[in-house]
Order: sequence, then structure tokens, then C-alpha cells
Amino acid sequence: MRFLAAALLLALCCLHTSQALCFNGQCQLRQICLRSADCATGLFCSTCVANGDLLPRCHRYTATNVTDVRGGLPFNKYAWLTTHNSFAIVGAPSHTGEPIVTFENQEDSIMDQLNNGVRGLMLDMYDFLGDVWLCHSFGGICYNFTAFEPVINTLKGIEGFLSANPTEIVTIFIEDYVRSPNGLTKVFTDAGLKKYWFPVSMMPKNGEDWPTITEMVAKNYRLLVFTSDMTKEASEGIAYNWRYVNENQYGNGGMKTGQCPNRGESAAMNAKSRSLVLMNFFRDNPVQLEACKYNSAPLQAMLPVCYAAAGNRWPNFLAVDFYKRSDGGGTFNALDTLNAGLLCGCSDINVCKLNLPFGVCNTSSSTKPP
Repeated sequence: MRFLAAALLLALCCLHTSQALCFNGQCQLRQICLRSADCATGLFCSTCVANGDLLPRCHRYTATNVTDVRGGLPFNKYAWLTTHNSFAIVGAPSHTGEPIVTFENQEDSIMDQLNNGVRGLMLDMYDFLGDVWLCHSFGGICYNFTAFEPVINTLKGIEGFLSANPTEIVTIFIEDYVRSPNGLTKVFTDAGLKKYWFPVSMMPKNGEDWPTITEMVAKNYRLLVFTSDMTKEASEGIAYNWRYVNENQYGNGGMKTGQCPNRGESAAMNAKSRSLVLMNFFRDNPVQLEACKYNSAPLQAMLPVCYAAAGNRWPNFLAVDFYKRSDGGGTFNALDTLNAGLLCGCSDINVCKLNLPFGVCNTSSSTKPP
């Protein structure tokens, strides 16, 4: 540890001639920093050793507010950052009395995720201890050492966010192991979220556009909930995920160079009967220190592959582990690329601010993927 610290100080001293040292909020993207307070707004100080860079640099951790870039479009004309296993947080306290010994996929609270621009949450829900819990499992069974917390805690936090941000829309994807009758209905009702519920009856079922963001906000339909259990659509009015969303393979199978196959439960990626596309990009076994590598160039390279696989449609949801980790702009730059394609048919989201006709760009970008 002392050797690494000494090496870092030496590197900083040697580099000061090529980059003027910056402090107190003046450091820009990828500039060397000593602490997060040195970085400009929307950036934090971290390293990406997995990419061979030992130096701490300012990396991006907040999303562009795309409705400020171009508002009022159908919901499926936007892309939303989604966290895989949003609840499986590094250092989360145990609520069972036993230490948590299982995979971790994120590093900050769900409230911080939402405040940083995450709008899609993947939550694994189980019957456990007479309640509904967020949990990993072995063989579909939740244990004391894989359980994180009762889902009501998280859902109440989401309700607080929606209440405090009346123009925001949140999507929840449930990996559903709840078998208690109306178990999900009860917990969503108890959390006060039913008043935001987007009705299944209004969801497009043949590839049509979704209502516009403006319409959804006006009607307070600001919570979309999808379940992996197809029976819940009839029994509890919770949309069956793959009736509305095309989704690529999760885990290592979804990260093979040049391939973007659908997961087994989903229709083909290019099936036009679904208006939404979800792109997974995370490893089978999450490792926080390696996430910065995968959330950088490999993620950006996969975007046009999934665009082509989905019938020349940009994904609407981008699901990752450790969403803040990258070697620079990471998942947020990738999200900007998706939204640039969706909003104005260009590769640079800044062009979309010019309100030019769709596909007309003031750079070499076009409707084709970069």
C-alpha cells in the first residue's frame, strides 16, 4: 500500500508539467484529481486500474436530462439508464442478523441512483420471513445471508422520489419469485405507489408508440412495473415483461463481441410487436474494480451491434452493474449516444439541442450508428 501511494505521488509530480494541477471543482473529465471535491459538477474522482490507469481521474456519474434536450416525445423515443440488481449494494447492512454473503452489483443507494439519473431499476423479489424481500438466491430460495431488506423500504423511497420530482418517470423490472396471493399488489399499495401506476390496459401491444412523456406526467402515470411472472398480468394487473419489451441475453452471453442475441424468454430482438428494447451489458460475476473496463469502450462498441440486432432501433433501457465506474464518461456517454440516435437521428446529443429535422446533423453523424 505504501509503495502504491508513493508511486501515485511520483506520477502526479512527474505529470504536473503536462497537466496543470486543478483543485476545488475545477478538474474536468479525465483530468487527474486528488479527491472528488476537485472535480467539476457531475464528476467524481476515481481510478480505473482494470484499464491499466493507476491515476485518479475525474469520471462522470450523472446523466443528461434528456427531456430538457427534447421533450414531449413518446416514452419509447428515449433511453433510460437502468441498474442491474439495483438493491445489491456494496456494504449494505444486514436486516436478518447474519452477514450478507452474496454478489454485489451497485455501490450507492437506490435514492442516489435515482438522483444521478438512473430511471430503470431491476429488483429481485421473494417471499421471505412472512414478507416480500429484495434478495439473491440459491435455487430460487432466499436465505438470511442473501437477503438485503424488505422491499417496502425501497418502494417507499421510490415513492418519495416520485413525489418530490413530479415530472420524472421510473421503470421497475421485477425478477419475480413472490408466490403469496396478491403479494406484490399489497406491497406496492402499502408503499403508496399505486397512484403513479401506468395501467396495463394502456400499454401498446402491437409495436405502437407509447404515450408521450407529457401525457404520462399529466395523468400521473409515472411508474412502469414489469414482472417476469406472466400470470401476474391477469391476476394483479402487473405487465408481463416480455409482452412489451425485447431484451438481449444477460451476463457473459450478452457481451460477446459482435453479437446481441435475445434472452430465452424474449421475442427476437428485431420483433416489431414490442415497442421497447432493453440492452443488458454486465458480467455473470460482478467485480466492482473491473466494471470500469467493461462500462467504457466495450459498452460503447456494443451499442451499434444491438441497434442492428433490434432492427435498427436504439435500446430504450441500458442495464449495467456499478453504473458509475468507467475510464471517463462510461455508461453516461453510452446513454447519450442512444438518446442522440432516438431523439434526432445523430451521434452527438448536443446536435439534438438545435431542433433540426430528424436525421439532419451539423456534423458527419447520421441516422446510422457511429
